[in-house]
Amino acid sequence: MQVKNICCIGAGYVGGPTMAVIAQKCPDIDVTVVDINEQRISQWNASDLDTLPIYEPGLKEVVSQARGRNLFFSTDVDAAIAAADMIFISVNTPTKTYGKGKNMAADLKFVELCARQIARVATSDKIVVEKSTLPVRTAQAIKSVLSETGNGVEFQILSNPEFLAEGTAISDLLRPDRILIGGETSEKGEEAIQALVDVYARWVPKENILTTNVWSSELSKLVANAFLAQRVSSINAISELCEATGADVREVSKAIGMDSRIGPKFLQASVGFGGSCFQKDILNLVYIAKTFGLAEVADYWEQVILMNDHQKSRFATKILETLYNTVSGKKIAILGWAFKKDTNDTRESAAIYVADELLEERASIAVYDPKVKEERVFADLNYLESRSAEENKELVEVQNDPYEACKDAHAVAILTEWDEFKSYDWQAIYDNMLKPACVFDGRAILDRAQLEKIGFKYYCIGN
Repeated sequence: MQVKNICCIGAGYVGGPTMAVIAQKCPDIDVTVVDINEQRISQWNASDLDTLPIYEPGLKEVVSQARGRNLFFSTDVDAAIAAADMIFISVNTPTKTYGKGKNMAADLKFVELCARQIARVATSDKIVVEKSTLPVRTAQAIKSVLSETGNGVEFQILSNPEFLAEGTAISDLLRPDRILIGGETSEKGEEAIQALVDVYARWVPKENILTTNVWSSELSKLVANAFLAQRVSSINAISELCEATGADVREVSKAIGMDSRIGPKFLQASVGFGGSCFQKDILNLVYIAKTFGLAEVADYWEQVILMNDHQKSRFATKILETLYNTVSGKKIAILGWAFKKDTNDTRESAAIYVADELLEERASIAVYDPKVKEERVFADLNYLESRSAEENKELVEVQNDPYEACKDAHAVAILTEWDEFKSYDWQAIYDNMLKPACVFDGRAILDRAQLEKIGFKYYCIGN
């Protein structure tokens, strides 16, 4: 089967960039990204590419090449489904906040709604591709919904998990370590797998395209994120031991990272990991283990989350203790609100939780992030429901200028590793802060010796 028309349901962090690259690399395939969020679609269609709803280096260049040629963004979901040969499901799968599996299992209501809409609209055979991060055996649930149409339409379900890192999503898509495609081991299943292989093979070496059964593909995504998060929590656990013993976690990290069996990636001690994937996927893995009665397996992986939460809380406590055990009425400047650099995504960002603990101590918070807007900062804090929206407005200000955010502050907390923070005039920042002026570097990106020479009291994770 040769794919001529692709539809992607969901114009978010995965769907938008992935489909933009597919459209760029496959100019003979029409790619339509649909979403019921009219504002988001308007942003994708805006003439000013700087207003795209997602910030990723290189994204606007890819969109500009393909949009209007064979890349389209629309709210007409039914029309896109009807016209497509292949349909990607790329909707949100948040952790459940209710019922069985609360706070662990993935909430699949949006995936099921997509499947039901596809079943209602489709009049020709379709290949349906899971692109959202989903628990094992979700493909079977999708197939069950689609098989009940009774209109003679046949569906093949594929699992094609994403392995993108926000901030490097476009380069990850253009030069992926691997593309993973899972499908049925039947004749038609193999044909569907090959159809998707042929799409990616336009620019990805075939040896980097792996095919498996559906269940292996679904589980591989969860396990990959769990392993990466485990490394972060492992080095963060060691960072606390380093502080207690006088060791330097950066020296320890470099030493063990030079072991070829271990490698240096994801061994940077920090205030903790964030983002939409790591915590959600580990909790999903924990829930699956518990469902199968594997209590020890569940406990093992749950400890990765507990360590991550502890690290964020420990960082906030360090600020409190250093400022004489009270931050009430004191101004703390937070530089960085996104969960990592080169993205405007704030989901599960460490900054949210550090700020929340400081606000509970009645600190005044000034936030600066080069890509995160004011309304997003307040939405994140209000979602926690620790205080009313009015209280958050009283205690928090969002600045467009980092120097203004730091003015008259008792301390600066670095919570995102934006490169621009390294180039600031820290002497000017110090001169306009209250003394003693403190820097709490939760991402270990600043030069300690330089800051201490200026006069700062410098504190960093692990030393």
